[in-house]
Amino acid sequence: MKRSSIIHLYNRIGFGISESDMSEWIAMDQDAVVDYAFAKAASFNFIDLDLSKFDELKNASSRKLMSKDTVRELRREAAKMTRQLNTAWIYQMSTTEAVLREKMTLFWSNVFVCRNNPIWYSQSYHNMLREHALGNLRDFLKAMATAPAMLVYLNNNRNVKSQPNENFARELLELFTLGEGNYTESDVKEAARAFTGWSTDKNGAFKNRVFQHDKGEKTFLGKTGNWDGNDIINIILEQKECARFICAKIYTYFVNPIIDNAHLELMTELFYEDYDIQQLMELVFKSDWFYDEKNISAKIKSPVELLIGIMRQVPVTFNKPRQLFYLQKMMGQVLLYPPNVAGWKGDRAWIDANTLLFRLNLASALLNNAFIEYREDAAFEDSFEDFYKAKKKRKTRLQLEVKWDEFLTEISTADRKSLQQLLLGFKIDPDTQSFIQRLNSSSDKEFVVQLMSLPEYQMC
Repeated sequence: MKRSSIIHLYNRIGFGISESDMSEWIAMDQDAVVDYAFAKAASFNFIDLDLSKFDELKNASSRKLMSKDTVRELRREAAKMTRQLNTAWIYQMSTTEAVLREKMTLFWSNVFVCRNNPIWYSQSYHNMLREHALGNLRDFLKAMATAPAMLVYLNNNRNVKSQPNENFARELLELFTLGEGNYTESDVKEAARAFTGWSTDKNGAFKNRVFQHDKGEKTFLGKTGNWDGNDIINIILEQKECARFICAKIYTYFVNPIIDNAHLELMTELFYEDYDIQQLMELVFKSDWFYDEKNISAKIKSPVELLIGIMRQVPVTFNKPRQLFYLQKMMGQVLLYPPNVAGWKGDRAWIDANTLLFRLNLASALLNNAFIEYREDAAFEDSFEDFYKAKKKRKTRLQLEVKWDEFLTEISTADRKSLQQLLLGFKIDPDTQSFIQRLNSSSDKEFVVQLMSLPEYQMC
């Protein structure tokens, strides 16, 4: 497989590629390299923080027996644990061999968007995304619809036959499966009736409260029957527009923000057959058009992709994990805290006057002991806009350990040209190329930091 194609592939299915991996795969053909990535993705680890201290807090009956101060303190601890889950996910993405699994989990987290503060909900939902990321969409949707985090987030735990709540049904149709224009307001109302009774028990687990379910006849997307939530999902999947909607999201994330309709239709036809996500992704990554020139370096890296890409090349460990949160906040993407149920817009929305300079300086701050500016008192859930409007900012250096020895050993057999290709790909502006040539006298460390500080490194 061509060196340029491997770099492109691993920028999209992961967060970049190492020189040792490159030397191993360059002798393999395209299908074999893709198959290797899927084989690695088959073996993965869930994130499993110890949440036993919150068992009583989760249980409604036990919680009533606790003092207000104890409940308040445990809720504060739970909020801190959400930040630990955020950090654990960052490190898992930066170290795992199952990189495709993690990239798919990151993708789905911005499709089936859920923001819920209780850590026991967040961790369970997060691992559900990871489990189904390359599975069958039918199973995935049903797991998502019964996840306590989602039931609480979109108020379906309050959806009862006497007073249907439409929040989950509406987002399921508009944002998760079909998109605007492919359903009616009547379909939303009938779907909401079908999901009545889907709730949680006193321990925070899914429970179908059958006495709160509307057993009456419902007409949804032209089909009439005594439907429940599972039936609604099945009927949605009968609509080819569902396959097209999901494929469009996959295309814009993994291929190009500008959709090629012929390729989208090819993906849709395959996916509609049985909604096998892995089969769909194999089609994408094994297609010659995926490697077309127009798709190379066509995407702006998300803040997390940018951060993880640096960390996978030069491993770092944060001595103050809270600073890892600040980096995400400064760039506008804090994992587990999407701005709303529609998620992050992505692509050009990642870049503005606030974020561009910070992104260009990120490698220097991480690897070269440079200053960054941030709010010391920022809360985890502060909005991006509030974070930037705040006046109380100060400059500081990140407190972390940079494992340069591991990186220098990794690149010991690579020349400067190969290193440049690994980090920047093959689309280089002539002025940038002239600048890079002037860097040849610098040390390997300085050379890498400078490459990661170039506009081309912002693309993938």
